[in-house]
Amino acid sequence: MAAGLLLLVCAVAVLYSTKAQDSYNGLPEIYKKGVDLAIKQLSTLDKVQNHYRFLRTVEKLEQEDVFRVKYLFHHVHLRPTKCPKGTTETDPQRCPFRNDRPLMDCAICFKAFEDQIQDEPNPYVHCIQRPRLTEEMKQARLQHYREMIYHTGSPTLLSRTSG
Repeated sequence: MAAGLLLLVCAVAVLYSTKAQDSYNGLPEIYKKGVDLAIKQLSTLDKVQNHYRFLRTVEKLEQEDVFRVKYLFHHVHLRPTKCPKGTTETDPQRCPFRNDRPLMDCAICFKAFEDQIQDEPNPYVHCIQRPRLTEEMKQARLQHYREMIYHTGSPTLLSRTSG
């Protein structure tokens, strides 16, 4: 009986981690690049010891300019894995999630053109362990996105003249 219950728990854990990987694979390419940027930034921090993988999207905001420039805000949860920091492994079987560490709550904000993240303005990535996230931090993240899309002096169709 105990062995059957253990087998069931293991099967659910594998399905759960596979579902998370499927949700990453289901993201549009530009959103994947933003998630990869957040994971890359996390791996540069000294206090971070584990590799992180995408768990789920919390919120997505997108605004498109008249010239096909997009401003994106992607709020995600990343979960630590049992693999060491710097691992590029994405297979949930080889690099399973850890359940003894808190989620990493990340907001990624960037400008994109033709599915490429633009260097100007600098992409914004803010990650913090889920229990430490405050309402003020959430508001600051959204404010950063609003300031990015409010770009004074940029060309618009209304400001063009003919002649």
